[in-house]
Amino acid sequence: MQAPRPSLTQAPRLESRNLILRGPEHGDAEPLIGFLTDRERAAGFGAYDNRHDAWRWFGLNVGHWHIHGYGYFTIEDRDTGEVAGITGIWNPDGWPEPELGWALFDGFEGRGIAYEAAERARDWAYSELGFMTLTSNIVPGNDRSIALAERLGAWAERTYQNVYMGAEILYRHPGPASLVNDGDGSVEAYA
Repeated sequence: MQAPRPSLTQAPRLESRNLILRGPEHGDAEPLIGFLTDRERAAGFGAYDNRHDAWRWFGLNVGHWHIHGYGYFTIEDRDTGEVAGITGIWNPDGWPEPELGWALFDGFEGRGIAYEAAERARDWAYSELGFMTLTSNIVPGNDRSIALAERLGAWAERTYQNVYMGAEILYRHPGPASLVNDGDGSVEAYA
């Protein structure tokens, strides 16, 4: 395994069974720019027409960590060190409240990575940051993200106007006291 490289933020290094969640590093810019400039892959996240705007988003995430003390982690495969995507807590100006978000890079779908990473980021937000709930804001028709939000125990609460993406469905995550791990890779919220 490769030695940790310097993070551009104060983000902690979180581990799960198969993944490492860590702060963004200089070398993470290119994979993220590749994702963000792929209009089809990044459509539900917020795609850009050029690498310069995508690079600015990378810088925005670094700044978000410094302003809020949280942001998007880089998802790294624990065994290979490959960068698989991003997940974390996002709350820039114009957001209705803190959001648990995720995006996987090409070739990493279908392996449970997004679920494992998002669940670990949510657990961190609840246990270390003291959040009592989170949302996931999803563009209608983004069926994969909707399925993941529901697998995480979230439910559609309302539609709202995202300042960048237009109409989105706000999925509400159960609070920390309401989560029960079923032991099969899914969680359920109980009343």
